[in-house]
Amino acid sequence: MSPQPPRRNDPPNNPDDGDRKAARRRLREVTLVFLKLGTIAFGGPAAHTAMMRDELVRRRGWVSDQRFVDLMGATNLIPGPNSTELAIHLGYDRARRGGLIAAGVCFILPAALMVTALAWAYVTYGHTPAVEGVLYGIVPAVIAIIAHALFGLLRTVIKNIWLGGLAIAALAAYLLGANELLILAAGALLAAATRLARRLRRDSPQGLLAVPLLGLGGSPVFPDPTGGQLAQLFFTMLKIGSVLYGSGYVLLAFLRGDFVDRLGWVTNQQLIDAVSIGQVTPGPVFTTATFLGYLIAGPIGAFLATVAIFLPSFLFVGLLTRLTDKLRSSDWTSALLDGLNAAALALMAGVSFQLGQSAIIDWLTAAIALIALVLLWKTKLNNAWLIAGGTAVGLAHTLLT
Repeated sequence: MSPQPPRRNDPPNNPDDGDRKAARRRLREVTLVFLKLGTIAFGGPAAHTAMMRDELVRRRGWVSDQRFVDLMGATNLIPGPNSTELAIHLGYDRARRGGLIAAGVCFILPAALMVTALAWAYVTYGHTPAVEGVLYGIVPAVIAIIAHALFGLLRTVIKNIWLGGLAIAALAAYLLGANELLILAAGALLAAATRLARRLRRDSPQGLLAVPLLGLGGSPVFPDPTGGQLAQLFFTMLKIGSVLYGSGYVLLAFLRGDFVDRLGWVTNQQLIDAVSIGQVTPGPVFTTATFLGYLIAGPIGAFLATVAIFLPSFLFVGLLTRLTDKLRSSDWTSALLDGLNAAALALMAGVSFQLGQSAIIDWLTAAIALIALVLLWKTKLNNAWLIAGGTAVGLAHTLLT
């Protein structure tokens, strides 16, 4: 019996269907991974970077260590929250434009929602729920995650004795109080200049922990904000997100200059409380803007402030994706990126050292950090379990003391 010919209304085989399914699968992966990271990424940018490396390089193999450190170094070239920009760039690498948006939104969203809830409690009741006990157990586990990532990246970043010396010098400069941007710039320029000098010579004939909040109570500054007030809030946060380089201390200075000194919308104490909330919740410290937005104009203010301060990061990373690959295409720009990576790794180590001094304060926190480090070294245990374990220990310690 001869086979029947296909019916006229049978759809033709389309090779693009497989590509579309693979693209949707990658986008779903990006969404779920960065939602998880945004929920558990306590500890600031160094911890966020370490968790992304563990999740996406070590466990999932989405990118190589070399690609990861190149993206990590490149995000230091643009203003904005570097760990968020790294998340956006990793999302783009995995799922192109859809991944760029999904990674950024999903990494920011959990923290923004938590901060909004804490801001509501702060405004409504004059205080926020206690977080010191939780952080007592979480931060030592985060220290272990960062230390494990640093050791894992060491061979990729420190390619020779020269880059090792550069990283040590950058670490010393940071611990002595030098500006982070100057350290990064010096590392990149010194590495590029050295590579260029070698080429010329060769070619030539001659050869945290949480702080207690004082409380506010009452209502937002503008319970029924006008369009002009909302626009001013939005564009002020947009400006800060577009020009801010550096750490949370730099963010504090920008926010103080605009919202305390120039506009007079919040007090110094309210600003310090907002920064504290941004530091003790997971995800980007820039969600400080979410808290301030709520204090100023309620839920709509929180939403507009969050969108405004993070929007430039999406735009900058969209432009940076075209630049990063080209940095490896020539000898001197590749050397510049090597120097930038070495300096960035040194800064990550310096921040981790300072965080460790404030987090590992007794035998129990030291034990948490050591056990977490051993588990990371010997297993592929997900970071979420380490964070959950630290949370449980912290809560138990609080209840028993």
